[in-house]
Formats: sequence, C-alpha cells, structure tokens
Amino acid sequence: MSGENTAFTWIKKGDLFSPLEVLGRVAARLGAVAVKEGTMNKQWIKRVHHLPKGVCLLGVIGLALLLIGCGKAEEKPSIAHEPLSYKMDAFKPYISDQTMRVHYGKHYTGYVDKANQFLKGGGFEGKTADEIIVLTAGKKEYTAIFNNTAQAWNHAFFWKCLKPGSGTVGSELADLIIKSFGSFDTFKQKFLEAAKNQFGSGWTWLVLDGEKLKIVTTTNADTPIAHGLKPIFTVDVWEHAYYLDYQNRRADFVKNVLNHLADWDFVASQLKSSEK
Repeated sequence: MSGENTAFTWIKKGDLFSPLEVLGRVAARLGAVAVKEGTMNKQWIKRVHHLPKGVCLLGVIGLALLLIGCGKAEEKPSIAHEPLSYKMDAFKPYISDQTMRVHYGKHYTGYVDKANQFLKGGGFEGKTADEIIVLTAGKKEYTAIFNNTAQAWNHAFFWKCLKPGSGTVGSELADLIIKSFGSFDTFKQKFLEAAKNQFGSGWTWLVLDGEKLKIVTTTNADTPIAHGLKPIFTVDVWEHAYYLDYQNRRADFVKNVLNHLADWDFVASQLKSSEK
C-alpha cells in the first residue's frame, strides 16, 4: 500500500512494537484515513501519528477502557420496563392518577428492578420474561427470580389490558365469549365473582384453553403462562391496584375495569396471536 492515508505506511523494517502499540498506531492511522471523508481534523491526526510509542500505548489502554465502559452502559436488562401508552390520569374517575403513580411508578418499577437484580449472572441471559417464568416456576432455588419476573410480566400485561373509554367487543371475541359462557353479561358476572372470591393478593384472568375461554385466578405472583395457559385479559386484584380509590371495595374496582377501562381490541389481538 502507498499514500499518506494508508493505515500501515508507518511500519518500517526492523521496527519492534508491542501488540498494544500496534493497535494504537493502527487506530491513529485509520483516523487519518477518516480525514479524507471529512470526519476528523487533519492536523490533529498528524500530531497523533508522531506521538511517542508510550503515549500511543496509554491512548489505546484508555480507548479500551472507554469501550468496555460503553459496552456495560449499553447492556440491556433482561426484563424491560414497559412504557405506558396513556397518561397517569387517563383513567379518572375510575382509577386516580395517585393510584397509577404508586402502582406503576413504585410497585411495577420495583418488580422490574428486583427481577433484573436477581437475574444478573444467573444464566438467563438472552431469555424472554415468558421463558424465564417457565424455567423457574415451582423451583425453590429460583423463587425470588420467579416472583419478581412474573410480577413484572403480569403488570406489563395488565397495563395493555386497559385503555381510556374501553370500547366495543369485536365479533370474533364476542362469539367466543358467548360460546364459552353463554352471554357477555354472564362472563362479566363470573369474572367479577372470581375476583371477589380470590383470597388475599393475586390476579383474575381470562385465558384461552384449547378452543374455549375460561376464567382462572392466581395467587400472589403466579401467572397462567407458568401453567401452559394463554392469557388474553387480566385484572390485578392486589390491594395496591385499588385501595387508595376503593379501600376494601374490590368488586367495584373490577366492575369499573370491565365496564369502562377494558381494552377489548387488545384482548381480541391476543386471540389472533395465539393462532400464529
């Protein structure tokens, strides 16, 4: 190769360089090549090229440390913190912005943070939340990972089940609900009863089981995906989901979600995703 901007023109016969020095000098010369494209200042590159070998060595060590630091900063957590598609006060008067700030901002965020903390170095790199839940369900040594990962997943799913103004139920979903429960009103009544009767903290779910829908409840962090079921709708019945607005009136909270806040378009989309 020849020419001022060739990366290896500085190598002379008989020169002895350490590997790090070679990397440093190659980096400097490659920078000189970039000058041609107008991306760096020529005079700066020329000064770098004529620096002593020791300075090049220090430079490349610094560059390596910088790249390592950047790599760590860019590492994505295993469990993502899902953003809301609506504002904190979007559900008033049925759910207050105060409840949303506590529920989403503190409880949900806490589950996500703790899940990622427990997952570090646990051998679950590259796994989705769904996969982690299935792999850790029922295993005592993974209780903390399961509880926090499942709660993060349950909450992220719950946020998607809600929207301001609810909406109408599409024909495909309506037909399946009628086939499974007899009528839409019967479905809502049975869902409400299940939510009321769930003792302590937990979740009430509408799941797809084969070709029919059914209502199930889970305790604490448990989730249908740990049991091979396909969830298409849920309501959080932990007290933190409603106590600031409803105190002990859980049934009123669930009724308002069903009548005013359920995103039936999202629910219907879960049916379609199960067909793929």
